[in-house]
Amino acid sequence: MLVAGARSAHPALLALGAVGAVGAACAVWGIGIERYLFTVRHVTAEALTPGARPIRILHISDAHMAPWQRRKQDWLSSLAALEPDLVINTGDNLGHRDGLHGIRRAFDAFEGIPGVFVHGSNDVYGPSPRNPLRYFSGPSKRHQEPEHLDTAALDAYFTDELGWTALNNTAARVSVAGTDVDLFGVDDAHRDWDELDALPGAIASLGARDAGTPLLGVTHAPYQRVLNAFTDLGAQAVFGGHTHGGQVCLPGFGTLVANCDIPLKQAKGLSTWSHDGRSIPLNVSAGCGHSIYAPVRFACRPEATLLTLTARDTPA
Repeated sequence: MLVAGARSAHPALLALGAVGAVGAACAVWGIGIERYLFTVRHVTAEALTPGARPIRILHISDAHMAPWQRRKQDWLSSLAALEPDLVINTGDNLGHRDGLHGIRRAFDAFEGIPGVFVHGSNDVYGPSPRNPLRYFSGPSKRHQEPEHLDTAALDAYFTDELGWTALNNTAARVSVAGTDVDLFGVDDAHRDWDELDALPGAIASLGARDAGTPLLGVTHAPYQRVLNAFTDLGAQAVFGGHTHGGQVCLPGFGTLVANCDIPLKQAKGLSTWSHDGRSIPLNVSAGCGHSIYAPVRFACRPEATLLTLTARDTPA
C-alpha cells in the first residue's frame, strides 16, 4: 500500500538495479561456483585405419596450477581411475612460481601411464594481470617482461618421474597398450615458438611406419597455420588447448573470444578440421584452470576430455 504523496521508483533505477543484481549473481556463479564444477567430456571420433583397436586418450590442458588449488589437484588425480591408454597434455600447466608442487599432487597418480606433452607460455613464464577487454581486439600480446618459471623442473618431472615424452617441435613413437603410436607437436604457437619446418624431418626420423600406426598431432595453441600444417603432414587427429573455451561465454551463443585465429565455433570441444581436401578430428580442450588474476568461469565449465579414437569403416 502506497503512502499518500509517495512516488514509485523511477523505471530507469529499477532497471539499473535489476541489471546490477543479475551481474552480481553471474559474478558469484562464475567466481564462486562454476570454476569448481570440473567435468569430463566423453567423446568418440573415427580416425584410425580400418581394423585398428580403439585408443582411449585423456586430454588435459591449461591447469594454470597454483599450489593452493587443492580441489583442482584432487580432481585431476582422480582422472587416473579412468585408466586411459594415453595422456595428452597440451600445456600451460603452471600458474604460479610454486605451481609444480600442485602439479605433482595432481599427476603423481599417472605414473606408468604413457603420456606426451607440449609447452604453453605459462610453462615458461608466470602470469601477470591483464585487462580482459583487450582479448576482444585480438590474440593477447606480451607488454612487460614476465617472471621466468622453472620449466626444466617441470619437464624433468614429466619425463623422468612420470615417463612422459616431450613433443616440442619434434616427434616420438610411444608404445600404447602394446601398440605403437606416432605423435608430433610444436612449442607454443601463440608466442611463435612453433617450428613447423622441423616436423617433416622429425617424423621421418622415427623410421618406417606400419600401415596401421596412428599419427597424431599435438599443439598448445590451435592457430590455423598449425592445424593446416598438421593436416598436410598426415595427422589422423589433432589435439589443442589454449583457448579456455572462451572461459567466459554467453549462454545460448557460446565462445566470445578464443585468443587465437581458430573459428570461434571450434574453440572448444570435438570438431572436424578440413584443409586441402583432408578432414580430421580436432579436439580443443576448454582446459581446467584459469589465471590466478582471472579466477572465473561462466557458461564454460573446467574440463578434461576422454576421447576414444576408433577405426574408420573405409580407408582415408
